[in-house]
Amino acid sequence: MFSVQKWKCSWSLVATVASVIVLVSVVHLFMFPVVPSFDYFSARQAPYKCVPINASTEQGVGHVWENIQPGLDLDHRFPSDLHNGVVYHNAPWKAEIGRWLSGCDAVAIEVKIVEIIGGKRCKDDCSGQGVCNYELGQCRCFHGFSGEDCSERLHLSCNYPGTPELPYGRWVVSICSAHCDTTRAMCFCGEGTKYPNRPVAEACGFQVNLPSEPGGPKLTDWAKADLDNIFTTNASKPGWCNVDPDAAYASKVHFKEECDCKYDGVWGRFCEVPVESVCINQCSGNGHCRGGFCQCHTGWYGTDCSIPSVISPMGEWPKWLRPAHIDIPSIELTGSLVNLNAVVNKKRPLIYVYDLPPEFNSLLLEGRHFRFECVNRIYDDRNATLWTDQLYGSQMAMYESMLASPHRTLNGDEADFFFVPVLDSCIITRADDAPHLSMENHTGLRSSLTLEFYRKAYDHIIEKYPYWNRSAGRDHIWSFSWDEGACYAPKEIWNSMMLVHWGNTNSKHNHSTTAYWADNWDKISPDRRGNHPCFDPAKDLVLPAWKHPDVTALTAKLWSRPREMRKTLFYFNGNLGPAYTNGRPEDTYSMGIRQKLADEFGSTPNKDGKIGKQHAEDVIVTPLRSENYHEAIANSTFCGVLPGDGWSGRMEDSILQGCIPVVIQDGIFLPYENVLNYESFAVRIREDEIPNLIKVLRGFNETEVEFKLSNVQKIWQRFLYRDSILLEAERQKTVFGRVEDWAVQFLQQTEDDVFTTFLQVLHYKLHNDPWRRQLTYLKKEYGLPQECLTKTK
Repeated sequence: MFSVQKWKCSWSLVATVASVIVLVSVVHLFMFPVVPSFDYFSARQAPYKCVPINASTEQGVGHVWENIQPGLDLDHRFPSDLHNGVVYHNAPWKAEIGRWLSGCDAVAIEVKIVEIIGGKRCKDDCSGQGVCNYELGQCRCFHGFSGEDCSERLHLSCNYPGTPELPYGRWVVSICSAHCDTTRAMCFCGEGTKYPNRPVAEACGFQVNLPSEPGGPKLTDWAKADLDNIFTTNASKPGWCNVDPDAAYASKVHFKEECDCKYDGVWGRFCEVPVESVCINQCSGNGHCRGGFCQCHTGWYGTDCSIPSVISPMGEWPKWLRPAHIDIPSIELTGSLVNLNAVVNKKRPLIYVYDLPPEFNSLLLEGRHFRFECVNRIYDDRNATLWTDQLYGSQMAMYESMLASPHRTLNGDEADFFFVPVLDSCIITRADDAPHLSMENHTGLRSSLTLEFYRKAYDHIIEKYPYWNRSAGRDHIWSFSWDEGACYAPKEIWNSMMLVHWGNTNSKHNHSTTAYWADNWDKISPDRRGNHPCFDPAKDLVLPAWKHPDVTALTAKLWSRPREMRKTLFYFNGNLGPAYTNGRPEDTYSMGIRQKLADEFGSTPNKDGKIGKQHAEDVIVTPLRSENYHEAIANSTFCGVLPGDGWSGRMEDSILQGCIPVVIQDGIFLPYENVLNYESFAVRIREDEIPNLIKVLRGFNETEVEFKLSNVQKIWQRFLYRDSILLEAERQKTVFGRVEDWAVQFLQQTEDDVFTTFLQVLHYKLHNDPWRRQLTYLKKEYGLPQECLTKTK
């Protein structure tokens, strides 16, 4: 309700508040969805039932529980399987976790959460070159702009300083001989040409020499521009900037083959079709995606324009803020817009997502030189979704799901967890791709540059927000998607939970395992990195990599193929190292594990014409890509899960095609391995046991094999990012009225996916982490303020 006491304000401010009151219109306002949606989205995350094991003494503050049964004997009620796993929602969990999740028949009901709707204005409305964060009253400036009000125009050069030998500077991805857009360090044809906004990326603008020998590659001369050709209007010369698409498609004019449309936001061989760029959640319908940065409509903010301010139409608020009971607090006004309190019923765990400055996310997306970098989708000439094969696209998928989740909160004081959205998948792929992203101060190490980004994000939240110190960061969550995960996390954030794909505990492989020198972290100073492992199973979580939503595989139900149709005993298809044609040249690739497997069981001749010492007809270990890779896995009983330059996507391939994963990487956790019971659906082989691999696999009896296969077929959807995929399906249906085949197939899947599994893990941690239980107990028993909790502990 409205509470009006003594307001000290100008008449203009009274008018502003009055306009807010008109917007509210009633004391109790309940809002309902006003856009069409699939039935799935009316309850995106089905509530799962969890209570503390010792509920009578360890209830969290602010939780409401029904029918609590003190002294519940979970061990007897929920017995374990043959391998000490306890099933919850069709998945075998570690016994303690599975019992806790399964045994909570006392359901946690919704609690009232006060969501604070910001009203702090930004200086000069960010000069039209940024988005105002109404929570902090700070501008988030577009690419190429800076300053408190985004009025400072930056000069981001495409080229390094030139020399007589290299007039355009040393090679860099952004190198440009034509017109450089210095707000983004991207190269275009420029004014004076027929198509000024056509990209002139990399070799397009430079002379290309023919191969020196037959079959050899063409060589680009980065010292010599090719302006005579790309600017020509002569149809007989290989042009670009003045080439008419219709004439080129009709073969009436020549064009330079090295020119193409690498940048996001354009389509067609000649970049003639403007299309949607990729933004986080496509700006939630509350803004325009400008190359990767959401330019929010007035009154909206956030990386995906999903956060309303006090001037946003309340009927358009996101679903995770509806229905809401609106309250204008009684405060003394000082000239800024008053905040609104929106009371919303929510279930825990609650996640606060920091709205970081765009240098950690949006700017990295906006300045991409290759449209496929660090995203899980692009858009075609119909603006239809094309899913990518980028394994690192999982980071974007998780981020989007968190931002749209009913478990999201804007109230940090009520939050159980805090997510810090730094997109390392974009940092690494963009490292050194333009002078302003130089690695000169990092001795060429992408790992060092990435660490610096995370440390700056830490500095920002320490300076601008009060939440870190209440737990020394232990309730914070960071995402590291690259090959060696959180190995290069700065020491300041190691207390936090890390979401990774690489679960190396460093118990055996206690150094950088990548064969790619730029990602090596061994040389990073302990003063910056500390001496932490890459993964701590007591606090961190390995998540599955992104896999292209495969309609064919879903339709064929490869995951459900029965045992009798799986004729291959063991299958592995991938790079096997330097002994094979086109193999990785480094002996250290895959820590030598793939090479050892090939030495024993290789089914394809290596460069010397040799196959594995123990090759068998029903064992396939080959570097030759199968014409139907998924079908080959679905025809196999056991499938190899071995590392590459760090993690690989083999675990996901195995599970999604219903094959029992055989993990060969000592001391390295796979997705969910510290929470799910791997012995119920997987096999682990020590690296020194590789010669005995087939003997071990043939030693399993049929009952055991069927048991593991059955469990694989029950958990496969936990390796899909269905929530993120269906968010995109809803956007496509809402904006274009289309429902693609992939949307239909994913709507039919109803089991828990990656994001739901993540929430279940958080819910368990919320009530069972020892440090959190102690803090909750102290707070409840002694009523300590938050700033005292960590200090008291």
